[in-house]
Amino acid sequence: MDYIIGQKPGQGGGAPARQPAARTPDPGTGAGADGIIMDGDQASFMRDVVEASRTIPVIVDFWATWCGPCKTLTPTLEKVVRSAGGRVRMVKIDVDKNKALVQQLAQLGLPLQSIPTVAAFWHGQIADLFQGALPESEVKRFIEALLKLAGGSMPAADLGAEAKAALEAGEAQDAAELYAALLQQEPENAEGWGGLIRSFLALGDTEQAQETLDQVPEKLREHAEVAGARSALSLAEEGRRARQQLDSFLARLAADPDDHQARYDLATALNASDERPEAAEALLAIIRAAPKWNGDAARLQLLKFFEAWGFDDPATVVARRKLSALLFR
Repeated sequence: MDYIIGQKPGQGGGAPARQPAARTPDPGTGAGADGIIMDGDQASFMRDVVEASRTIPVIVDFWATWCGPCKTLTPTLEKVVRSAGGRVRMVKIDVDKNKALVQQLAQLGLPLQSIPTVAAFWHGQIADLFQGALPESEVKRFIEALLKLAGGSMPAADLGAEAKAALEAGEAQDAAELYAALLQQEPENAEGWGGLIRSFLALGDTEQAQETLDQVPEKLREHAEVAGARSALSLAEEGRRARQQLDSFLARLAADPDDHQARYDLATALNASDERPEAAEALLAIIRAAPKWNGDAARLQLLKFFEAWGFDDPATVVARRKLSALLFR
């Protein structure tokens, strides 16, 4: 629930006063000495917010000692701001101690009828704002959007990009270490979990990949990044067995081009050898000849390939186009 500025709980129809079971420090206390998080007032607002935002994004937390939601939101803001590693600053304004400033900002169009209100400043202007106590995930998105506007990103985003580049370059060990560091910062980062699983797969350590998959938080299990890594792990196990019989599959197809099971198994072996276009073409050949073979197994396996490869992978894009042409001809 938001509270009305200038109206204490229990006055004029406002929310009833709450008596905390234990003393809770005011959100405005304990500002850091590193300049990342600080208390502000009317005298310092131009310097610490407006002028400072010309070089670094600044968020302003408008709060009050009697505001219950502020006691929830302010620590969350501080946590996310600190996780940005100095790429954004935070100024806390006690509205009861700075009523003249609140009135001035209202005249400039900043809606401060209720608190908590959080305003983001960039280049001396308000770039975005929200009111009410948001969960940490929403606060993180708010600050990420501000950093993106300013041409930056959260440190975790940099780690993720570096890890992805390392994995694509074949540096799986470095990628695994970077993804592990990312997950230390953000334990619920789906890209981090998916990337770490794929890194272990690239290292040939399917056991560690499975252990990592088992540790993924429940609410992330169906995220596209995790689902793709899970499919990649499943295909790796299938492929390991199939590669051992590659010559057998080729011999069976040479004897009988309509041996769909042999072609299906060949596709699995080819995928395990990272021959993606060839693996997709083997399954597409089955779909052309016998679309409903073995309960639509070829199409379902091809979709599993797409999930494992990623939907923007070049092999996926080409094969999806061919599959669509077959299904809608």
